[in-house]
Amino acid sequence: MRKNNLLSVFMLMLAGILIVPCSLSKITAQDRIPACPPLGKTLKKIKPLREMTWTNDTISAQVSFPTVFRETGRNEIIDSIGLLSPVFEHLRQVRAGLSEDTVRIVHIGDSHVRGHIYPQTTGARLAETFGAVSYIDKGVNGATCLTFTHPDRIAEIVALKPEMLILSFGTNESHNRRYNINVHYNQMDELVKLLRDSLPNVPVLLTTPPGSYESFRQRKRRRTYAINPRTVTAAETIRRYARNNRLLVWDMYDVVGGKRRACTNWTEAKLMRPDHVHYLPEGYILQGNLLYQALIKAYNDYVSH
Repeated sequence: MRKNNLLSVFMLMLAGILIVPCSLSKITAQDRIPACPPLGKTLKKIKPLREMTWTNDTISAQVSFPTVFRETGRNEIIDSIGLLSPVFEHLRQVRAGLSEDTVRIVHIGDSHVRGHIYPQTTGARLAETFGAVSYIDKGVNGATCLTFTHPDRIAEIVALKPEMLILSFGTNESHNRRYNINVHYNQMDELVKLLRDSLPNVPVLLTTPPGSYESFRQRKRRRTYAINPRTVTAAETIRRYARNNRLLVWDMYDVVGGKRRACTNWTEAKLMRPDHVHYLPEGYILQGNLLYQALIKAYNDYVSH
């Protein structure tokens, strides 16, 4: 009789274990397991995770002109079709710590670039702001666009694997007193086509020259200087070529005063060298900071929209 009672109790316990596995799992499991849902009731759908937003993506970039500067223009790069979006997205990810890949920018041009101060100021500011930025400058004294059409120079640029190209020419083209708009336009076209053939998806930013004088010297008289009247035409040719070929342009000539004030602003601020073509280090630092500011403004537009 006693054996039968013990057997009945054991069978009842075994039946309870088989019926309520979820209750037993709360006791025996190391990690808590969710309770079993009632029969016939569907699980509540889980909302998808929203994309993380970055509230501190916009960057302040204040640049002050010397007090003597007058009639300065808007410092901006207009990118209505988003050519720089891949570059800015990479910069955003590097700044946020989401990417460890270096952003590579290559800046080519004439003696203004060859002096290093102007492009390296921009590059140093970008690296300080974002982190992993490689900003390489390659300039040649007296260069025009044609200088960089040589196959060896194209190969050298391609080997750097840039994500963005900046082209700064126009000073030497406009110093030719036989300057021809069509020749200048076609020279730009030759260089850009060679670069696009080798780097088809790399955005190209053209810059206009900062302004310069041309010199005159009559027999036994001191050399005199006058504002180069062809610079404004060269700047307009660069802008027109950029519009016609879906390129970006940073119009430094207009930013620093344009036809009326560019050269006057530089000389009154005492930022030009005695040759009235090149600049003192402080002048090139200002140019580099202005380019940095224009890039940051465009970057802020990208992350804000």
